[in-house]
Amino acid sequence: MSEIVVFGANGRAGQRIVKEALNRGHSVKAVVRYPDAAVDVDPRAILVKGDATIASSVGEHVSSTDAVVLAIGSYSVTPWLKAAKTVVGVLSTHPTPRPRLLHMGGGASLLAPDGGTIMDGAHFPPQYLENAKAQLLALDWYRANARDAGVNWTYVSPPPVHFAPGERRGTYRTALDTPVVDSEGVAVLSYEDLAVAIVDEIESPKYMNKRFTAGY
Repeated sequence: MSEIVVFGANGRAGQRIVKEALNRGHSVKAVVRYPDAAVDVDPRAILVKGDATIASSVGEHVSSTDAVVLAIGSYSVTPWLKAAKTVVGVLSTHPTPRPRLLHMGGGASLLAPDGGTIMDGAHFPPQYLENAKAQLLALDWYRANARDAGVNWTYVSPPPVHFAPGERRGTYRTALDTPVVDSEGVAVLSYEDLAVAIVDEIESPKYMNKRFTAGY
């Protein structure tokens, strides 16, 4: 059994990651900014107030954990890179072995068949572009800095478009930087099965210091 801290535990992804981990017997600390509003977090979790962009808050909650999951969301474009830097900075001061860090990021930075990113495509919705760029900044920062800080990280990208709450199948396929597509060429996955993939990665690491994506 692992001790897992989930930042952003009240979001659509965070809720499902918390539940998946608890159902497998792990101990979970669910970190949210507004506990009174976190009515959908599994009551078996330890619900606490915290913020992944504030070092003192991160330090308070990750002192004795095996894995930290960043599943934060925002209507601004600022938090992901700041959270990445903050959490890595805190974890880098811990004695080894340090907790692993898993960051649930965006899928728009995955590569298209032409070699560019999905977000570079002509049909990418412009209202999502700034958020997509901000998530890519976090991924680039991990690749350039996290390992040198002594922190093992994994960045998890969902499919770029067809990703929504749905059925937990318990099965999926993975790839590194290109979307996993089905027989019709569509990349699709439920939030529930992304949670399965993330907890699987905590239990049996395959993508240390890498990004991976999942799909059916």
